Amino acid sequence: MINLMDNCCPKCTHSPATPCSNYVLCRTAGPFCHTDKGCEEKRKNHINNVRVPSGGNYQQIVVCGGTGCTSSGSARLVDSLKEAVNEAGLSDRVAVKKTGCHGFCENGPIVHIKPEGIFYTRVKPADARDIVNHLADGKIVERLVYRDAAGNSYPHFHEIPFYAGQTLILLTNCGHIDPEQISDYVAVGGYRSLVKVLQHMTPEQVIEEIQLSGLRGRGGAGFPTGKKWAAARRAAGEIKYIICNADEGDPGAFMDRSLLEGDPHSVLEGMIIAGFAVGSHQGYIYCRAEYPLAIKRLKSAIQQARQWGLLGKNILNSGFDFDIDLKEGAGAFVCGEGTALQASIEGLRGMPRVKPPRSTEKGLWEKPTVLNNVETLANVPLIIQMGAEEYRKLGTEQSPGTKIFALSGSLVNPGLVEVPMGKTLREIIFGTGGGIRDGKAFKAVQLGGPSGGCLAEQHLDLPVDFDSLSSVGATIGSGGMVVMDEGACMVDVARFFLAFTQKESCGKCTPCREGTKRMLEILERMCRGEATLDDLADLERLCRVVKNTSLCGLGQACPNPVLSTLQYFREEYMAHIVEKRCPAGVCAELVRYRIDENLCRGCGLCLKNCPVQAIRGQRKQPHAIDDSRCIKCGVCLSKCKFKAVVRS
Repeated sequence: MINLMDNCCPKCTHSPATPCSNYVLCRTAGPFCHTDKGCEEKRKNHINNVRVPSGGNYQQIVVCGGTGCTSSGSARLVDSLKEAVNEAGLSDRVAVKKTGCHGFCENGPIVHIKPEGIFYTRVKPADARDIVNHLADGKIVERLVYRDAAGNSYPHFHEIPFYAGQTLILLTNCGHIDPEQISDYVAVGGYRSLVKVLQHMTPEQVIEEIQLSGLRGRGGAGFPTGKKWAAARRAAGEIKYIICNADEGDPGAFMDRSLLEGDPHSVLEGMIIAGFAVGSHQGYIYCRAEYPLAIKRLKSAIQQARQWGLLGKNILNSGFDFDIDLKEGAGAFVCGEGTALQASIEGLRGMPRVKPPRSTEKGLWEKPTVLNNVETLANVPLIIQMGAEEYRKLGTEQSPGTKIFALSGSLVNPGLVEVPMGKTLREIIFGTGGGIRDGKAFKAVQLGGPSGGCLAEQHLDLPVDFDSLSSVGATIGSGGMVVMDEGACMVDVARFFLAFTQKESCGKCTPCREGTKRMLEILERMCRGEATLDDLADLERLCRVVKNTSLCGLGQACPNPVLSTLQYFREEYMAHIVEKRCPAGVCAELVRYRIDENLCRGCGLCLKNCPVQAIRGQRKQPHAIDDSRCIKCGVCLSKCKFKAVVRS
């Protein structure tokens, strides 16, 4: 018995060819088919090697293997730790495990010592022997412990403010199990919800439970999941499809990627349950090719689920067939829209179509189709396991459950967080996120990606849920939350997001194809100081036209960053248009650099580093900047030690 999924002895006969309804439960509570203390002990050992309970003589060095930490060298760190463990002669009681994302990406590579809960940050391969020595002598490596801006140290995982304010239910396995081993997922209760559904529930009861939970789609629209499933169940036809939308393309969003990298089987389990509920036997995961690690782990998860009879024919001897195929997207942002995504799976160009009919009536290959995003599907096993009533205790009445957010921007602690719906922006940004870095003031937060809105300081005490954000012109979207400090120019922010959506427009409908281009041209003129008040009026009119007449969600929502910044930061637009000034000093054409001759010591640092030789002056004499040659790069400002360079 090499791992938990193997047959414990010759008496156990489960295989995909001879499936057993008790297979999953037998892995963690068995054996059921025979009595054997030796088999029980083997199972307990495998489970304890995953759960790592306190009081035992087994320890685990958990290394984050998410994309962020991998890019910082965590793979080399794993090798160094394994080598150090072997050299210390501890391999019989210490294991090194690579997991998914811990969320605290700014401080990676991350190492978590279990079961003690010691948490190390910014770990390098050279630190491996010191960490292994800690396991031998019990002395914490103080230099690797997380410290906040005030210098307070937090040796234990649960003490760190970034984690203390979170409610981890969807992310509870990420950072704890090996995502490439199905046995780890089963050891912590994985696929038990599927067993419950197949053995004790009808499709109608499953849909009713999802409806009672109040689960709303986490992909942006917030449509009731149970209502969508019920519509697909009612739709005529024997062939139906389940699609997982993993085409996460919003700038600053990495929630779905982290779930797929850290806990892929939770998504597969949610898809199988959805298939059972609506009467589908085939599922597709549409994942963008720019997520190579997520795709690798999805392929591994699908292959292992098939190997052990959890995908394919007659799953767990239930008579229910369901399989999943993976489709890699080519990176088109518009393919995040449901009908464009389905066209891409069919081998067509990813372009949206007119609705109705809805996908639940006529979707993939004109068959009834349920399309949910990664996070929505990962909620499904939890709801079946907890029960709808218990699930509704999290979040708000109209937005139950938790939401994963990707915090980025000018934060002390950017990263991946999971909080109950209804937490305020202030609690998330200044509590979990640690506030604005470098002591700067908060200015705005962009919610919902390029289709969302920018909110101001007056909204910090607003609850984060579908309805509250919608009331002020913003959306939760898929969960991106980009925080900006006082140095951000909101006109430039609107230009940035509109440039993204304009580039990603498929061009099928005229309002989006032409309207976004004209809107972007106006914003670019504003950033150059060339716009007039007539341009402002044209911009507002174009926003309304594009929003009301575009074919799909991309065009309908792309004016939101412009409309929200016009509503809450209108004075910045007026400064750009009327005063030809960028208050934040971001728009290069509206910025001027000069050298204060009273502060300049003539050291020559700015002169030496200017890439276009726009600075002149003699040694130990005040220097000056030639405006006609200056490209506004700001190098002189960053190099000056005497604060003589002024940006105005």
